[in-house]
Amino acid sequence: MRTQTSELTRERTRSAWIFLAPTLIVLVLVAGWPLGRTIWFSFTDATLENIGESSYNMVGLQNYFGKYGVFNLEAVEGFWKTDWGMAIRNTFKFAIVSVVTETLLGVVFALVLNANFKGRSFVRAAVLVPWAIPTIVSAKMWAWIMHDQFGVMNALLKGAGIIDHNIAWTADPDYALWSVMLVDVWKTTPFMALLTLAALQMLPTDCYEAAHVDGIHPVRVFFKVTLPLIWPALMVAVIFRLLDALRVFDIIYVMTSNSVDTISMSGFVRREIVDNNYVGYGSAASTVLFLIIAVCTLLYLKLARVDLGGKK
Repeated sequence: MRTQTSELTRERTRSAWIFLAPTLIVLVLVAGWPLGRTIWFSFTDATLENIGESSYNMVGLQNYFGKYGVFNLEAVEGFWKTDWGMAIRNTFKFAIVSVVTETLLGVVFALVLNANFKGRSFVRAAVLVPWAIPTIVSAKMWAWIMHDQFGVMNALLKGAGIIDHNIAWTADPDYALWSVMLVDVWKTTPFMALLTLAALQMLPTDCYEAAHVDGIHPVRVFFKVTLPLIWPALMVAVIFRLLDALRVFDIIYVMTSNSVDTISMSGFVRREIVDNNYVGYGSAASTVLFLIIAVCTLLYLKLARVDLGGKK
């Protein structure tokens, strides 16, 4: 009996690999090859001029730990004050603040949209409008809203007596990154709300009916019943959003351009490769970004105790 079971297991494994083979081949060609090339270039002094002629040279780990490497720990001003150090700090600050805020607001909005009230369908559609607007359009629109001379935000805040002078929201180092995070929260909160709402609508109703009969307070019901039930779906939404936030580029670049005060890791990579022509150095920074995202993913899988099959 055990032999038959082992043979059946092996047959299922072979069948699974056969069906997965085409997908894995396409994945290697589409993702693996560019990733491998990027890692390769990170060990060279390649530029946009010599990359096509293959006349670049191998420089080992100089792009990582050399005098001008991404991990130049001997920088006079300190690592965290270098452009790459600030890019790491800005990216993690953006990711943590944005994702936490979007998750909390998304849960609140989902709970409201899950209730029965007149016009619920219209409200659900209206909430999704910010998510439906392309990121570039949203960033440009908010850049004009926050314009220091012609922006609506300054006019409204001055009219309400909150500020007494115009503020350059996207240019002032004290406000620029927070302004970008505000726009990102406005745009992406509907995404978190939609996923949370989908999880709420899959919950059984019998436990809520029992809680209502027992007279348990709704807040207690949420923390003891609702939150544990939607937690797996909520964590999936959080990790998707976190990985997206760590790769952020477009909204920061459109609103603040190449400002060092708000530059992200992806923006740093683009600047070094495209503007400064340092393909090797930019590839090293890109590789570090990939490793950071990979580590965050592995930590999530470990902390959430979720295996690759998605089982708790």
